[in-house]
Amino acid sequence: MLTEDGKHLYVSYDEYHNLIEKLALKIHQSGWDFDTILCLARGGLRPGDILSRIFGKPLAIMSTSSYRAEAGTVQGHLDIARFITTPKGEIAGKVLLVDDLADSGHTLSAVVSLLKGQYAPITELRTAVIWIKAISTFTSDYSVEFLATNPWIHQPFEGYDNLSAGNLMDKWMV
Repeated sequence: MLTEDGKHLYVSYDEYHNLIEKLALKIHQSGWDFDTILCLARGGLRPGDILSRIFGKPLAIMSTSSYRAEAGTVQGHLDIARFITTPKGEIAGKVLLVDDLADSGHTLSAVVSLLKGQYAPITELRTAVIWIKAISTFTSDYSVEFLATNPWIHQPFEGYDNLSAGNLMDKWMV
């Protein structure tokens, strides 16, 4: 649900999963047959996992991080992992790069540039995201929603960002 001022988008679990399914349909309808899904952790983990299951393709993971300050709401320096975790040796062939959104576009641009420059076994690379914000400098090959007002997206699992193991002990003590 988008707030009236357009500054916040609140997404339920059902909406989130429906959007991932719509993304899967767009990819399927394109007719593109890819070999591997490479998701960007953390935001791309959930969509990547679900797409991996839907398409029956192996899931590779590359860790990136830039939203660390102020409970993950302020973008800082982009860190990209040196290695890709994949169940099939080296990542190669046609790769679908998945993240949750293209916010500024900085992360996706940097990762695409890195993959094209340093991973010669990748013969074709396409990208998929749920949301693209109007301020993004990156346009994904596949997306579901364009967000003209550039809202902060409140994803259904972000309650875990402020939940500690100690809080869980308090919650589940009988």
